[in-house]
Amino acid sequence: MTATSTSISLDNRLRHNRAKDKVIEFCKHAGIVPNGNRPFDIQIHDDRLYSRIVAEGSLGLGEAYMDGWWNCEQLDEFFYRLVGTRLHYQFKTWTDYLAVVEANIINRQSKSRAYHVGKRHYDIGNNLYRCMLDKNLIYSCGYWREASDLDAAQEAKLDLVCKKLMLEPGMRVLDIGCGWGGTAKFAAERYGVEVVGATVSEQQALIAKQLCSGLPIEIKLQDYRDIDGTFDRIYSLGMFEHVGFKNYPGYMRFIADHLTEDGLFLLHTIGANYTDKVGNAWVEKYIFPNSMLPSIAQIGSATENLLIMEDWQNFGSDYDRTLMAWFENFDHHWPSLKEGYDERFYRMWKYYLLGFAGTFRVRENQLWQIVFTRDKRHQRYDAPR
Repeated sequence: MTATSTSISLDNRLRHNRAKDKVIEFCKHAGIVPNGNRPFDIQIHDDRLYSRIVAEGSLGLGEAYMDGWWNCEQLDEFFYRLVGTRLHYQFKTWTDYLAVVEANIINRQSKSRAYHVGKRHYDIGNNLYRCMLDKNLIYSCGYWREASDLDAAQEAKLDLVCKKLMLEPGMRVLDIGCGWGGTAKFAAERYGVEVVGATVSEQQALIAKQLCSGLPIEIKLQDYRDIDGTFDRIYSLGMFEHVGFKNYPGYMRFIADHLTEDGLFLLHTIGANYTDKVGNAWVEKYIFPNSMLPSIAQIGSATENLLIMEDWQNFGSDYDRTLMAWFENFDHHWPSLKEGYDERFYRMWKYYLLGFAGTFRVRENQLWQIVFTRDKRHQRYDAPR
C-alpha cells in the first residue's frame, strides 16, 4: 500500500468518525441510542449509515432504511423523538438548497406536471388503497373526536365538511381532487347535491365513476385549472399539498371566479409551521412528487383581496391516529399485497406512513380545515364542530 492510498484511507476514516460523532450526538439530543434496547432506538446494520446521513440528509436516511441499512421497531416513535428536537434542520445538504433555487425559477407544479403525482402515487394500485383505507376510500385525515375506528372517523369528517359547507339539495358542488369519489358520493346521497369531481389520477377516476354510478355526479380526469362553470360550493380535501406556492394565488383566483356570490369554499389541507418552497426530499422522490406544504402566511397572502376567511380549525393530532390506522390495515394485508410489490416497497410505504404519524404526533405538521367566502356574501357564518 502506498503512502498516498494510506492517506486517503485515513482521511475517509476521519470523515467517517466525524459523521458518526455528529449523528450520535444528534440522537442523544433526541433521546435515541444507536443499537439501544428500546423500541424507538435505531438498529444500525451498515456502519456507512453515519456518513450517508451527513452527506445526503433526509433523503439518505430514508433510502438507507429502504436498503436495509437500519431498522427500528417503532418508527413512529423514532420520528416523534427525532423531529421533536428540530435539530434535523442541521442536516441540510447542497441538493436541498439547490431545490429551493430551482423552485424559485421553475414552476414545479405547472399544468404540464399536474399528472405526475397521479401516475407515480395514486395509480400504483387500487387494491393497495382498498386494503389500506376505510370503506369509502377516503385518503385524508379522519375526524376522531367521537370516533372509535377508521370508518367512523372518516364518515365524521365527511359529515363535518358537508355541515360546514351548509349543503342543501340541488346545490352544484365542485370537488377538487376527488380521489376515488367517496366524498362526492357521501355528499350526493346524504345531502342531495350535484357534484363535479376532478382528479389527475386515471385509476382514481376509473373507480370513482363506478362508485358514483347512478348519482348526480360527474367525474373528470382533469386538472382543476381546466374546469368551467360556477358552483354553489367548492371543497378540496388533501389536494392543496400538490398545488405549489407559485400557484397559490392562481388557485385562489380560480376559487373566487368559480364560486357563486353567496358560495362557500372549504380547504382541507396539511399545513406547515413555517414557510418553505419545497417539500421533504425523500417524500418528493418516493411518495408525492412536486409536493410541498403550505404555511399560514402563504395561504393568507394568496387569499388577500380575493376571499374572506370565516373559520379555521386545526385537528392535526387526528392525522397521527389516521396514519396509524392506515399502516395497521396495510401491514395486515401485506401477505396478499406482496404478490404485486416487493420488500423494498413495503419498507418504503412503512417509512412513509409511520414517519408522517410521528411528525403529526410531535405537531411538526398540522391539519387545517378553512372555510372561505367571497366578499359578496353578507350572511353570518357559524362553523359547526
